[in-house]
Amino acid sequence: MKKILLLTGILLLTLVSCTADLDTEPKVELSLEEILAEDPNAIEGIVSRLYASFALSGPNGPGSSDISDDPGESPFLRGIINLQDFTADGMKNRWGDDGLDQLTTASNWDANNKFFRYLYNRAYYTIPQCNNLISILNTSTDIPDAEEALSEARFLRSLAYFYLIDAFGKGVLVTEENLNQTDPLPEATRRQLFEFVEGELLEIQPIMSPDNGYGRANKYVAAMLLAKLYINAEVYIGENKYDQALTYLNIVIDEGGYQLADNFLENFSADNDSSPEIIFPLIADAVNSQSFGNTTYIVNGNLSSDTMTLSDYGAAEGWQGHRATEAWYGLFGDLGASNDARAELFWTNGHNYVMTDYKEWTDGYPSIKFRNTEFNSNSNTTTSFSSTDFPLYRLADANLMYAECALRGAAGADMSKALALVNAVRTRSSAAAISMNELTLDFIIDERGRELNLEGHRRTDLIRFAKFTGSSYLWPWKGNVQNGASIPVHYNLFPIPEQALSANPNLQQNPGY
Repeated sequence: MKKILLLTGILLLTLVSCTADLDTEPKVELSLEEILAEDPNAIEGIVSRLYASFALSGPNGPGSSDISDDPGESPFLRGIINLQDFTADGMKNRWGDDGLDQLTTASNWDANNKFFRYLYNRAYYTIPQCNNLISILNTSTDIPDAEEALSEARFLRSLAYFYLIDAFGKGVLVTEENLNQTDPLPEATRRQLFEFVEGELLEIQPIMSPDNGYGRANKYVAAMLLAKLYINAEVYIGENKYDQALTYLNIVIDEGGYQLADNFLENFSADNDSSPEIIFPLIADAVNSQSFGNTTYIVNGNLSSDTMTLSDYGAAEGWQGHRATEAWYGLFGDLGASNDARAELFWTNGHNYVMTDYKEWTDGYPSIKFRNTEFNSNSNTTTSFSSTDFPLYRLADANLMYAECALRGAAGADMSKALALVNAVRTRSSAAAISMNELTLDFIIDERGRELNLEGHRRTDLIRFAKFTGSSYLWPWKGNVQNGASIPVHYNLFPIPEQALSANPNLQQNPGY
């Protein structure tokens, strides 16, 4: 079955995380301990609720929120797209919302921007929820599948911390050990958070199940997160860990049983649960898990009823919000002459190639990569919400990461294998295979753009390749200038939200803000 069951009623482990003390208070009448005491089998539903915190806004539909932030704007996945893709080169948003212009132009960032607060708050909502379950499972012996549930909760906590490491570079380290502490916690450095996540993943990865079912973490999903942590270690902690990244990429690629989907679009359609390529999805369902913050944000945001037939994409609404820039579609050269199937996934009719004004809908090409239609069926339903799962990790990403590690000198890397993995990604989309001489780091960062843009990786990739800040690489509207301008190096981290600084005097603002 495609979807993880989302909880309703008493099994909703709905907890409030407050940036003041990172303590939690149940909103339901029964505590977690009492729920599990009444029904030890409730563990599956509780774990599912932890997964849902990455894609949904709250327990009671798209208008509900787990945190005291806007339920439409603040979901975790929406934050990933806003902070990873709109701040980078490939995608821009035109709505002009308070704070969103700062992201899309990579300019005037400050600690009061609500979109920084949203991601920070979401992480510190998910982490205490995981801590509560971990605390119970560490001391329980009669709960079915407790060991696997414990590993999954530790993985999800590590995933939330990963985004704090990447986006803000520090925070506070709250675990099951200090769950009930009311005094403000000390600031944890980027290294401290890195080493905590590394230790957690190294401990759970070997003992996790190889298959927990679609949409749940397993040993290969944990290996992928380890590879993500290690490939970015030079940025995060100033240490080269490409050898370690390669080790875990080999586990994913050689042992995980994943295969590239025959068609690129299989990964971005409403039935993408059938894709053999997706390693770890964030689940969406137009009926059972409605949210303005999952792939609904991506699908509807790139559509317009004025110029498009929305039903062709399974959508009932077009929000006229997001367009790609020439920094993305320009990677394919002449779109009309390209054989690359990925070059076809832009709406060009009535739109201008050059984004002269990022607030003008017809400047730039909307991306039609994500859609709410089924790839394997001619029977489709038009809905306001998306049923397309978000492929947070997929095999093509692992293939390109392997090649990058090889090029960066990872011990044991096989350059022939690296070339074959890259060419498998390219030829799947009918792009020409490349030669060994063409396999360079510059090629990899461009290929990652062609393959992975709008999937929540781009800002991190550009930082790792030293192309995000400064003037070595300019893209449309970088620095709030049409042709791009240099942005300061401290923009490699976002500011700690003002709300968090006010709540915890132990936190210090990141340099430059």
